Parts: sequence; C-alpha cells; structure tokens
Amino acid sequence: MIIKTSEISKMGDNRYRGLLINGLSGLKSAHLIGTKSSDGVENLALFSSVFHLGADPSLMGMIVRPDVSPRHTYSNILNSKTYTINTVESSFFVKAHHTSARFPKDVSEFNECGLSSHYHDGICAPFVMESRLKWGMNLVEVINITHNGTHLIIGEVTIIDIEEGILGADGHINFDQINPVVVSGLDEYHSVNSGTRLTYAKPEHSPTVKV
Repeated sequence: MIIKTSEISKMGDNRYRGLLINGLSGLKSAHLIGTKSSDGVENLALFSSVFHLGADPSLMGMIVRPDVSPRHTYSNILNSKTYTINTVESSFFVKAHHTSARFPKDVSEFNECGLSSHYHDGICAPFVMESRLKWGMNLVEVINITHNGTHLIIGEVTIIDIEEGILGADGHINFDQINPVVVSGLDEYHSVNSGTRLTYAKPEHSPTVKV
C-alpha cells in the first residue's frame, strides 16, 4: 500500500490523518507535565514528545501543539518559568490519559483524574506523587516553529526524584522496575519489557551483551 503526500494533504478526516502521521515514529515515552497557573491552579497534561537534548547542561525538550485551542500547560510554563516531568507507569496510565481531556483552566486535572500532587522546596510546579521517576525543570528557551505553529520548549533539569533501587551504580535507570508505558499514535499504550544492555560501540569490534 502506497500513500502519497498529496493524498495525505487531501484527507478530510483530521482524526484519521492525526493517528496515521502521529504513529509513524513508533513507540514514544509517556509523561505528565505538571504546572501551576498564576491563580494557583494545579495543571497536569499528558505529553508523548519529551526528548533528551544534552547532559551538560542537562537539557530536555518537548513539543507543544499550535494555539488553536487554549494550551494551559504552555501558558503556565511561560508565566512561571518552571514545570515538572513525571514518568507515566502502568499502574495509573488510564488516569494519565484522562488528563488529555479539555478541562477548564480553573479545574485541576489532579483532582478530576484521581492523581496526587506534591512539592519540593523551591519549585512551585506540582509533581505527581504516583510517579516513581520525575524531575523538575526551569524554562530555558522557547523556539516557535512557524511552519506548523508548534512550540519547542527547552528546559534545564533542576532536581531528579527517583525511587530507591531504580538508579544503578553507573547512572543507568532500571526502567523495568518502574514499569512505564509507551504510546503508539494518540491512544494506544504498551508495556515495557526488560531490556538488554550492550557494551559501548567501537569500530574495532561488535558490541556484546552486558551481564
């Protein structure tokens, strides 16, 4: 089956086109972004566009969709310059998905979706208590992508909150102990099985499995 670009642009069903194009990149990590409005309302939103940008300084990026409808997360980040990123686990992924509903600005997704907030000193944005891997962010830069109206949010990691026993001695995060979920398209969630670590790749020999 061949689908040409000209055919995609003529598709009248936006939901079909969205599922198709969103699913092309395969499985993506699922995170809840925690923010607080200038009125003190806690906000929580599901994102599948969080990605690593660099380790020194510790930068993370994420994509915010166009402003065709109110983007509470985006406006809260611009106002407070801080936010949290919380890994979604299999134990609460249905609640996490519920946060993608269009709740009013004065309504907290924490309350409506059955999740708990907590705070760390010096960080005004709420963390998700149920998440065993979460971190705080300070806004560094916003890049507006004019071609489609999206925004690239770049932030620096300020604090990492990880449950004991999940972080390895070499800095490796044992995700099989967290049991996170990954997203396919817009609404299909998958469990993550135990992974296989390989040795550092070098030109002179093939990688081997770490034991």
